[in-house]
Amino acid sequence: MNPNVDPAELRKFADIAHRWWDPDGAMGALHALNPLRLDWIDRHAGLEGKRVLDVGCGGGILAEGMAGRGAHVTGIDLSSKPLKVAELHALESGAEVEYREISAEALARESPGAFDVVTCMEMLEHVPEPESSVRACAALVRPGGCVFFSTINRNPKSFLLAIVGAEYVLRLLPRGTHEYTKFIRPSELAAAVRDAGLDLIEVLGMTYNPLTKTFALGRDTDVNYLVACRKPA
Repeated sequence: MNPNVDPAELRKFADIAHRWWDPDGAMGALHALNPLRLDWIDRHAGLEGKRVLDVGCGGGILAEGMAGRGAHVTGIDLSSKPLKVAELHALESGAEVEYREISAEALARESPGAFDVVTCMEMLEHVPEPESSVRACAALVRPGGCVFFSTINRNPKSFLLAIVGAEYVLRLLPRGTHEYTKFIRPSELAAAVRDAGLDLIEVLGMTYNPLTKTFALGRDTDVNYLVACRKPA
């Protein structure tokens, strides 16, 4: 089966892999929002002692954070360079994370229901078939387990803030990181979640304050948003 991946997207993130762990570099926005999303995931799932899969882990920022909360973490990605960066950083930091170059779909066929928690953050807007990724995440989590997604809404405001503002004005992200047509409305993700057999628990927005350079969680889902799901027991 052909993997659910866009080679251009892999090259895009491979090109900035060497700066993945630089909080002032290309991935600075991920470093800034990671404590928020980590606390949110931990609040819902209780990470300590859980077997966790991070789909589209990149250089391992979230994976290491969850390992630091006592989870047994596996990170998967199809971009080789960020995975190498993740492995090297884990050696330096002492984080106990297993990394594999494999797609969520392939791992779902190999190990269905193997994880207590599955996270897929800032990835759905970068794959050709986000519904396929959602189905794979649902297959990978055990009954009663939690699945978490984050992505970007599709509307004029998100175009202005997530692309024009974040990439061209504030330069929070490299230019060309996102394509507007790949953004996903919350209603579309909710439908994919239900079709995959997951129960929707919470939809929460993430907003950025350029004056304080901080992210906050709230009801505004116009741009970035988080989705928490649970697989029926």
